[in-house]
Amino acid sequence: MGRVTTILSIQSSVAYGHVGNSAAVFPLQRLGVEVWPVHTVHFSNHTGYGAWRGPLMAPEDVREVVTGVQERGALEEVDAVLSGYQGGEQIGEVILDAVARTKAASPRAIYACDPVMGNAKSGCFVHPAIPVLLRERVVPQADLITPNQFELGFLTETEPDDLDSTLASVEAARAMGPSTVLVTSVLRPDRPEGTIEMLAVHGDGAWIVRTPHLPLKANGSGDVTAALFTAHLLETGDAGLALGRTVSSVFDLLQRTLDSGRRELQLVQSQEEIARPRMQFDVERLR
Repeated sequence: MGRVTTILSIQSSVAYGHVGNSAAVFPLQRLGVEVWPVHTVHFSNHTGYGAWRGPLMAPEDVREVVTGVQERGALEEVDAVLSGYQGGEQIGEVILDAVARTKAASPRAIYACDPVMGNAKSGCFVHPAIPVLLRERVVPQADLITPNQFELGFLTETEPDDLDSTLASVEAARAMGPSTVLVTSVLRPDRPEGTIEMLAVHGDGAWIVRTPHLPLKANGSGDVTAALFTAHLLETGDAGLALGRTVSSVFDLLQRTLDSGRRELQLVQSQEEIARPRMQFDVERLR
């Protein structure tokens, strides 16, 4: 067996349920990835419930954890730094510092950023300073970003709608810094009813996958998606294959969650579909 892929994942953590690191770590481990979770909060549950308990980590404490890992000489092993929801400007700076330190120790390492800001249904649900931070400071340092279609528009100050405008927005995002963009929740007007798509652009290529649109709001599904796509892309270097594997696993996870009638992602119950994606959807190459 060759060298194991290693990801430093700087995200939130919850005791009950699956968002942030509590959504990303286990799927990555099932793929055989070594994951080092650094928690930015440790809450009882995700904030979508409207009530939660537990500490928000001070930015300096998060920085100290990364420093401790660095002192072990371990940053040299890292293939990717992964980040999700950024609760404040200070934590954003801590993540960027961790990325810089990691890349100095491990020049092959990439920064995979999920620029969490909102969605088409809810609008922007983060502090007004966060989109500015992401647009001006964070995304330019990222190699891979995984926005939904709404976030892609918010980030690039464009209005992606049909496929052409969405691809144009992707290129606007790539001009900011990242070479790879995964767009989730693509809802173009001319799609067949009851469907949703995911789009990946990497190098000169672009790929899209269409699936049924499940009637489900699943907190943490974006975190799982970002983690899986990052891992599959690192392993294969093939964005089309990474997209197909990611979509397959996430669809089966969401279908099982819907069937369960439960609010939280049925992550453990879906581990086989994560470890061995069924590849039940066609990946269409656009260019």
